[in-house]
Amino acid sequence: MSPTWREAKPLPLPGPQGLRDWLRVIRRGVPAVLVLLLGVALILPLRAVERLFHGPRRPWTGPHVQAVCRLVLACIGLRWRREGRPMRGPGAVVANHSSWLDILTLNAALPVFFVSKAEVASWPGINILTRVTDTHFVARDPRLARAQAVEFAARIRAGHRLLFFPEGTSTDGRRVLPFKPTLFQGFLADDLPPGLAIQPVSAVYTAPPGHDPRFYGWWADMDLGPHLLTVLAAKRHGHVAVRLHPPIPVAGKDRKSLSAACYSAIEADFRALP
Repeated sequence: MSPTWREAKPLPLPGPQGLRDWLRVIRRGVPAVLVLLLGVALILPLRAVERLFHGPRRPWTGPHVQAVCRLVLACIGLRWRREGRPMRGPGAVVANHSSWLDILTLNAALPVFFVSKAEVASWPGINILTRVTDTHFVARDPRLARAQAVEFAARIRAGHRLLFFPEGTSTDGRRVLPFKPTLFQGFLADDLPPGLAIQPVSAVYTAPPGHDPRFYGWWADMDLGPHLLTVLAAKRHGHVAVRLHPPIPVAGKDRKSLSAACYSAIEADFRALP
């Protein structure tokens, strides 16, 4: 089975169609890149000082990344809003996955550290975002499973709010694919803090007026460059609502029941979409 969702035909990516489109790309893209580069440059010395005072915890760089992502969204012109409150106490976040834009919109809504497959670290453009957001990479190699579980538990104990995409791939943003229960096994380890909970989060994109509702979705074999240019060239942008659902306690659940509870909370936001 392909790890990429292919049940819907990808949208054509026209990119900039004239001088005005290219001017919008420049007006939005150049400031966004500069903000990202400045964010990367500042986060390195910030983490060095942070480590002296807080060890493995990230009380400073989390809000720093959040500010960078908010500024990038402002440069792009994509409006966003957060509904609900971030959870308190130890735990993690799971969300639906629609686009490369999720890195920006979810981080703008709350300080999180993404969990992603190892090959994403080498993707041009995306690798800059993953460095800024201190992404936790995992390899699909059974021989590394134990070591990766130890790393995951250490980050949870250090107070990092890790974010998973249980669908395992991105979609067109109009649906939620079945969650993979195996991804929830890491939340059941004995050495994790007591009172652990998982907060489901929905990212629901609304396309610009007159565009296909799947405008912001990035899936199947869609190339990043043309999709990025198409988004930057849009005359007007839509918006994204990031909905933070009530946290689900881990205690008393197995991986299947935990997965099902998180899926139900997120999928409910997509049932009425056209």
